[in-house]
Amino acid sequence: MLAQSRTQQQAARQALDAKRGRLDPRRLTSQSRDLFDWLTETELEELAWPIGSAA
Repeated sequence: MLAQSRTQQQAARQALDAKRGRLDPRRLTSQSRDLFDWLTETELEELAWPIGSAA
């Protein structure tokens, strides 16, 4: 799964932080909340940090 834009990567990173307990899920944006609800931690990692991206 590849992020379509930098905005999607940022949303995935927020959702990943919430999954890991670093961020309160109530503070997520709607896009981040959807990702948080529907994707696993592994899927979020792949979306947030795609292979070949400059991190």
